[in-house]
Amino acid sequence: MLLSASQPIWSLPVEAVPAALQSTPQGLSQREAQRRLERFGANRLPSLRRRPLVLRFIDQLVHFMALLLWVAGGLAFAAGTPQLGWAIWAVVLINGVFSFWQDYQAERTLAALKRSLPRQVRLFRDGVPTQLSAEVLVPGDRILLEEGDRVPADARLIRAVELSLDLSVLTGESQAVARHAEAIPLPRNAQAALIPTRERANLALAGTTVAAGRAEAIVYATGGETEFGHVAHLTAATPRGVTTLEEQVGHIVRTITVIALVMGVITFSLSLLFVGMAPLESLVFAVGIIVANVPEGLLPTVTLALAINVQRMASQKALVRRLSAVETLGSVSVICSDKTGTLTCNRMAVEATWLPGASGRQPGEPGAEQELLAGACLCSNARLDRSGEAPLAIGDPTETAMWMASLDRDLNPDALQQRHPRHRELPFDSHRRRMSVVVERDGALELITKGAPLELLAHCAAEGRAEAVAANDDLAARGYRVIAVARRPLDPSLLAAPADQLERELTLVGLLGLYDPPRPEVPEAIRQCHQAGIKVTMVTGDYGLTAQAIARQIGLLDLPAGGEGPPQADPVRVIQGNHLDLISDVQLRQLLKYRNRLVFARMAPEQKLRLVQAYRSLGEVVAVTGDGVNDAPALRAADVGVAMGLEGTDVAREAADVVLLDDNFATIVTAVRYGRGVVANIRKFLPYVLASNVAEMTPFLAMVAFQIPAALTVLQILAVDLGTDLLPALGLGAEAPEAGLMHQPPRRRTAPLLDRPLMLRAYLVLGLAEALVAMAAYLFTWRLHGVSWAELRQAAPLLLHGQAGPVLTAIQHQASSVAFTCIVAGQIGVALACRSERRSAFVALVRQGWRTNPLLWFGVAVEVVFTALLLVWPPLSRLVAMAPFDRQLWPLVLLAPLLVMLADDLRKRRLAP
Repeated sequence: MLLSASQPIWSLPVEAVPAALQSTPQGLSQREAQRRLERFGANRLPSLRRRPLVLRFIDQLVHFMALLLWVAGGLAFAAGTPQLGWAIWAVVLINGVFSFWQDYQAERTLAALKRSLPRQVRLFRDGVPTQLSAEVLVPGDRILLEEGDRVPADARLIRAVELSLDLSVLTGESQAVARHAEAIPLPRNAQAALIPTRERANLALAGTTVAAGRAEAIVYATGGETEFGHVAHLTAATPRGVTTLEEQVGHIVRTITVIALVMGVITFSLSLLFVGMAPLESLVFAVGIIVANVPEGLLPTVTLALAINVQRMASQKALVRRLSAVETLGSVSVICSDKTGTLTCNRMAVEATWLPGASGRQPGEPGAEQELLAGACLCSNARLDRSGEAPLAIGDPTETAMWMASLDRDLNPDALQQRHPRHRELPFDSHRRRMSVVVERDGALELITKGAPLELLAHCAAEGRAEAVAANDDLAARGYRVIAVARRPLDPSLLAAPADQLERELTLVGLLGLYDPPRPEVPEAIRQCHQAGIKVTMVTGDYGLTAQAIARQIGLLDLPAGGEGPPQADPVRVIQGNHLDLISDVQLRQLLKYRNRLVFARMAPEQKLRLVQAYRSLGEVVAVTGDGVNDAPALRAADVGVAMGLEGTDVAREAADVVLLDDNFATIVTAVRYGRGVVANIRKFLPYVLASNVAEMTPFLAMVAFQIPAALTVLQILAVDLGTDLLPALGLGAEAPEAGLMHQPPRRRTAPLLDRPLMLRAYLVLGLAEALVAMAAYLFTWRLHGVSWAELRQAAPLLLHGQAGPVLTAIQHQASSVAFTCIVAGQIGVALACRSERRSAFVALVRQGWRTNPLLWFGVAVEVVFTALLLVWPPLSRLVAMAPFDRQLWPLVLLAPLLVMLADDLRKRRLAP
């Protein structure tokens, strides 16, 4: 904190505040600000203490699945097979490392993406208004605050216009509190001196938000020295709730683990009762079956799928603030979108004016048009930046358009405001839909009001009102955003009067028609939404005719069938906010249920919230866009809140799940596509993880049913599980979204990931084909060495109890090596088949190639190298009882993936519409 005065900052008069902070009324110079930044440090809170990395790694080793595997490894040691015990524990450790690394990377990805959108603040440097990152603020900076801003540092107000702050982050009270700039007298008693700093009415404290009005202030504390920094524990993240996806994945894990335990018990019983194994041998085999069926790689694969799609969405200008929002985006069935800046370009320009008594829609006499623009500029808070080659207006897009139009007509807005000083301001709010200022003109006070025409005309004289309404409707029907300007002389005695007493008996000056063209990519995005079964609803504060015109231009509403007549909004498709108040919740739900293309105009914040709640009550998954402080309730109530990154307020961004870095509706559609891709990818790698279990179980079932040797040993089963499941599954989780995803209806949020068709595909198509190929290769190898079926059955007990001679043992090693390699090759075929749920694996292989997913092909390469090491590297081959096999058996291995892909293609063809 930097304070040279001996008394508290809140007790100083406004004119003494800059000097007390060793600053000036114009703020700091850039050089002085840099010096203070080096002295006080960046304006950020100290990092919250997180759970140590070591403990977070241990968490990955002690969850339900991991504990089961630790116990299984212990049983293997107790059964006298330390190699199996070490192998099982290796599975736990390797999956623990992968899970920890993926969680860590996902966390770092989110943190990096959030840093890519630093909070901005408007301030003065070298006496010039500019916009910088909030982190470079230093004590002594003069900052500007407007509705929706989050206060970036502790500051003393030096100017406040109808200002109220939301202090809930500090006090827990949601009611906004009025603030002013006047000095507060020093307390005369001890009790008054105990009033907390946050209750001093001329201070704006870091973390609070501007609920209404605007202000200027001088920063006196930053970072950890702020009141917010002193109570930083209040900002610690609350325990995160479990998302729908996590619940479903947890359910899948529990279900498959229970199946694995049941299969282990059955294996133990059958091997003990029918195969003739000793109890310890049966236990070892049962442990191997349990471990092989537990989906250890599922959790890290889900995390990776989410993290990769978060990065992809960021590259498409959609910043995800919460990882769980990715899955929810995939189920979005309704998008409630703002108009200005999202569906349109947010490039306002004054293209038409209307003056009372002027014929037509073109400008009237030049003097009258200049008076209209002069009034609009006086009743605005835009500013001119003259630092560049040409002057540039900064501020609200509507107001900057008026300033630029004034410059084009040789009016100087800065000079106007200096010649006509402002005595009072009534800021715009979403209920009054207008803004007023009291200025001094020719030695007298004058009230100037600008705002929504119909609301403003209601406070003007009745004469000429019908003509003005008709002109407004005509401009609005062409897509113009219409702003009315009115004025009245004001008696000084009314200067402090409330708004309802000031804003009456007005005289209309004229209408301004501003045009904001639709974004060129929006019509195609709207078409994609309709094709994907997503309802798009425009929700705007604009006039109904303006909203209807833009909606027709972007293809949201159909063009009228024909006919001429005065412009009017379609009451079936365009619902005004005041009409919404007249219908019940039941009627609103009926309207939303049976109308797919709707426009809601002149909507107040509470009406927007009601609309979102009505959609959700119908079971829809709703995404809502917003940019202002008044949009925050609807953003929080939506399933996915989407805030604007360029023009949005801090409050809106904090309430949102996704921030659009380009404020573009088409980006929302792209984000939905990636959200659908996440769920689709999970449904791709689930069959892959499950299919190998069938091939691993079949050798044991064949041993029990046909009294033949087991085609795989327990260590070989673990090798399949460890060497083939993890990396290719991660690769499938990284698949890019398929082209046909946006041709399908939204997925129900409650729809299970592991449904019956998926399990049938995994077990009875992919897994069964893989198992049959592996067993056929195993039996063919024995036959190739001249061993008949009867001789094979006779060799089974000898091999089981270690009594077989070297010849039989060598053949068994070679036959099981062929079966193992066929399973690995079959898993490659499963991976290729799972890249698409509908498209042929062979077609997908040709069209997608390897460049679209290098991670998948890296996983396949690791599988091949791992299998080769098991076959030819003596230490490993002796450990798992494998050996190289004859070249004439390799065609069976190469045939395995093709047969698996062909079996899945037949299923896809049978299910094709």
